[in-house]
Order: sequence, then structure tokens, then C-alpha cells
Amino acid sequence: MSNLEIRPLSGTMGAEIFGADVSGGVAPSVVEAIEATLFEYGVVAIREQKLDHRSQVEFGRMLGELDIHPIANGMADYPEMIRVLKPAGESAFFGTGWHSDNSFFERPSAITVLYADKVPPVGGDTLFASMERSYAALSPIMRTFVDSLSAVHSASEAYDPRTTGDAKYKGETAITYAYSDAIYEEVTHPVVRTHPVTGRKSLYVNPMFTQRIEGLGEAESRKLLELLHEHNARPDLTCRLRWEAGTLALWDNRIVQHYALDDYQAFERVMYRVTVKGERPI
Repeated sequence: MSNLEIRPLSGTMGAEIFGADVSGGVAPSVVEAIEATLFEYGVVAIREQKLDHRSQVEFGRMLGELDIHPIANGMADYPEMIRVLKPAGESAFFGTGWHSDNSFFERPSAITVLYADKVPPVGGDTLFASMERSYAALSPIMRTFVDSLSAVHSASEAYDPRTTGDAKYKGETAITYAYSDAIYEEVTHPVVRTHPVTGRKSLYVNPMFTQRIEGLGEAESRKLLELLHEHNARPDLTCRLRWEAGTLALWDNRIVQHYALDDYQAFERVMYRVTVKGERPI
């Protein structure tokens, strides 16, 4: 642990970690130090890694059980892993909007582990926003109000072939999807969730997957979600991660949202993602 160097990414959240090698045989004390840093900063970028698929999956399993995504297809040899390929000359479509990974799961993904294999010379950064800081920045009256609410999450808007196009479901795109009941299923989570390790509260609504607030009228729900989404994206609550080949990023979906920027259409980017199964939000 004493060999790890931590460099904050912003004054609010996020950190880079130097001095760790997670390619194999990672000591439990190092994993604990990485997790502790993750829970403190929300997102960490471990630089200068050389990972193959097996070592990334094995590292992910040290953090917990891995998800198999019900819609986005995993790799043949590693179904837990999604190849996040953006070909040169195309626009990105995966993760290009504020969201918390897989909040439409009954047990949403706790931690995302994303490895950068090939990155553009410029562009393709990822923005992160702290939902702990966002909750704390609400007025006391608003915190009391949202503490009592629950929201419905669904993948229907993000993955419905009628809106996203059916090419992804026909295997004609770089990232392909599979038809699944999970596209249209709905799940209810609290608007404010408590972290199972730190005990801190975070807002847990996002514009990609949160459909409505339970118990409110349609207009009330829409306006409240618009207010919270705008509040969550305040620049002073964010950090920006600039990718380098060999960067392994981890983020805690229970306390952050992220937004993958699509500003590198001329270039190819290749990433590999696994997610760690979480608990039912409370």
C-alpha cells in the first residue's frame, strides 16, 4: 500500500493510482487499498497496466461476482466481458449520456472495470459526477423530500430497437445486442441510496434509465427529474478522465454517474468492460 501514489483528478472527485500492477497475483492488501481509494474518490484510474482478457476478468472477480449483461453481447470466451469498440469514421453510441451502469437491473452493477486497449490521440474522455456531493448540495428541505421517494428504472428508452435501431440486434454494428425481456422490464429503486460500505447517501436517478418517480403525477415526475438531472451534472460536482492506452478505470456506480464523450469520430477506440454485481439499493 505504501508504494501506491494517489493523484486527485479534481478538487471534487476522482483519482489516478500509480504503482499498482493488477495483471496477476494481486495481493489482497493492494485490492483493499484500491477499493478504499475507490470508495473515497468514486472513480480511480490505474495507469500503465498491461492486461489480457483473462487477467482483467480475474481482477474483476476479486471485487465480486461479475454480471453477464442481458442485452449487450459479451465475448464468446468471456461472456462477462463486453468489447467496447468504436470504429474509425463512426460515432459512438454506447454510454454517450449521463447514466449509472445498469441501474435497470434489480441488483444494479456496483463497480465497473474498464480497460483501455486502444485510444484516439485526442478526445474520447469520460466525465464523472459525484452523486454523494450532489445529494449533499441539495437544500435540507429537498433532501428530506427526495429521501422519501422511489423511482422506476428501465432499459426501454436506451435499448428499444424501435428507437435505437435494429442494426445492433442484427449483428451489423461494432457492439451488438440480443433481444431480451430485460429491455422492457421495470424495477423500482430509492431516489436516494445508502452506500453499503461507507454509509453515505447518494442521489440515484439518471436520464438514461430512470423513467418516472413513483407516486407523483406525470408532470410532477418529469419536472422533478429534470431538476435533479440538471443538478447532478453541475460542473463543480465532476471530474474528467483522459484515457491512455493501458489505463484501467474503476468506478462505483452507487455513488457516481458518467458520460462517454463522442468527439473522436475519425479514430478507432477499443475498450474492454466487466461489471461487478451489486446489491439491491436501499
